Amino acid sequence: MLLRIKKVPEFKDLPTPKFMTEGSVGMDLYAAIEEEIILKPFERKLIPTGILIELPCGYEAQIRPRSGLANKYGVTLVNTPGTIDWDYRGEIKVIMINLGNEDFKINRADRIAQMVFNKVEIPIIEEVEYIESTERGSGGFGSTGK
Repeated sequence: MLLRIKKVPEFKDLPTPKFMTEGSVGMDLYAAIEEEIILKPFERKLIPTGILIELPCGYEAQIRPRSGLANKYGVTLVNTPGTIDWDYRGEIKVIMINLGNEDFKINRADRIAQMVFNKVEIPIIEEVEYIESTERGSGGFGSTGK
């Protein structure tokens, strides 16, 4: 899979997103901001990453929280995983939320999220009057036990 990345002109100096280790599946994304942002407890803000991507047809990118930020500071993402569709060409932005008790500072070029890639299947839709039953049926929301 080839991933084409375009940087927003005013943030060309930021690091290009990359995998931090040979075994990483999440590519780190950076805060593309001019000035420090303070995220107060239980506050959420949309943070730009300064990149646009061109995914091949049949792929998606998932935006996920960084485990270190969640563990150390209680900072995570609101919609996780966030899905970037293959045909989206706008700047990638992440909705960060501070679930911690202290203000959290976001600085230019801080690693704020990670991006994971998946091949996806697009189904052919067929509307029907009947679907096959299963042993489970419509049981959900804990119906199979704790």
